[in-house]
Amino acid sequence: MQRSKSFSAGLMALALVTVAVFGTATRASAQQERVLHSFNFLDHGGDNIPSGLIVDAAGSLYGTAASGGSSNYCDGGCGTVFELVLQAGGGWKERVLHTFGKAGNGPIGSLIFDDAGNLYGTASLGGLYNAGTVYELTPTVEGEWAETVLHNFNPATDGEQPLAGLVFDGAGNLYGTTSGTVFQLTPQADGSWKVKTLHTFDLARKDGFIPTGGLTLDAFGNLYGTTAFGGAYGSNNQGGIVFELTPMVSGNWTEKILHNFYGSYYDGDNVEGGVIFDAAGNLYGTAALGGAHNSGIVYELTPTAAGSWKEHILYAFQDSGGDARVPSAGVTFDAAGNLYGTTTQGGISDYGAVFELKPGSGGNWTETVLHKFSGPPDGQYPAAGIILDAAGNLYSTTESGGAFRDGSVFEIKR
Repeated sequence: MQRSKSFSAGLMALALVTVAVFGTATRASAQQERVLHSFNFLDHGGDNIPSGLIVDAAGSLYGTAASGGSSNYCDGGCGTVFELVLQAGGGWKERVLHTFGKAGNGPIGSLIFDDAGNLYGTASLGGLYNAGTVYELTPTVEGEWAETVLHNFNPATDGEQPLAGLVFDGAGNLYGTTSGTVFQLTPQADGSWKVKTLHTFDLARKDGFIPTGGLTLDAFGNLYGTTAFGGAYGSNNQGGIVFELTPMVSGNWTEKILHNFYGSYYDGDNVEGGVIFDAAGNLYGTAALGGAHNSGIVYELTPTAAGSWKEHILYAFQDSGGDARVPSAGVTFDAAGNLYGTTTQGGISDYGAVFELKPGSGGNWTETVLHKFSGPPDGQYPAAGIILDAAGNLYSTTESGGAFRDGSVFEIKR
């Protein structure tokens, strides 16, 4: 199956889990979509937008471009951090906050804020060992943003190539993933940050392989995430897992595999997006492939009294009829309990789509395709998740497309 240019790049007991395929046939819904910004490689505004957006209290949007920008260190540009500000006249104006170079480049993951308004993220390449970095951007009194590299990854000691964003805990520690590890960064009294590897994935032990979806932190300090491949039924290009990491009194962290994906038509395959919780403690996510039509699934994992997790497939994307298919990112809830996400393929000319899943009676979920991307001047290949504003409008990015074919930021009015 042709993939878009996005990165796609309990053990045996869970084999007995009942996998039920719910969801009605896809429905189309005409929503009002508009491109808020088209990136232009030629004006150094960024190119190739695989990551999602965050929003500040003023309603400005922030994100990263994996390439482009004004630096000549990388072929095709090293990437940027950008801000989109809503103008009085109704349009959006882009401002490049940072252009990456030798000290870190190729930002793929999304950004996060701290309480003081500083931005934190990862660069997948560059740094002292050309293995990626964790960075902080701090606004200055002159109105610029200053970069501080918090950590340079070293393949010999603590991993390489971080492919997702970061999360904070209540103590101010940062957590993230490289292509083969889960790490913690702890701030020190002298202003430096100390790295600790919490878990190293080992494909030979039927562990996961390449975590791309980022981490979720629960109220007890446990970390949850996914790997794109590996697991009890997977390999280095199939399968995937959902995992939990629990801190121990000793200071070590223990991994528990909550679900091994079969990598077949009966379950998901290639789990590139992360997971989120609902209020009841259930986990939700996507697999890019697998399912009844091998076009990806949306799944729920529910904890059982026995300590295992039971999978329910909420929807299996179809490979025909203009349905959305191949979700590379996770899903997002609205206040009513509906789920939203993007797919890198499907829709018009296989350029990707935005979908909604609405819960119904009997555990069934109904899918609605909210928008089918048509390519330039519209977006093309959305690979990031959705964020919502207070009015329920949806925002995200596309890797390419837009007026200049270099990616876009879009809004869907609800």
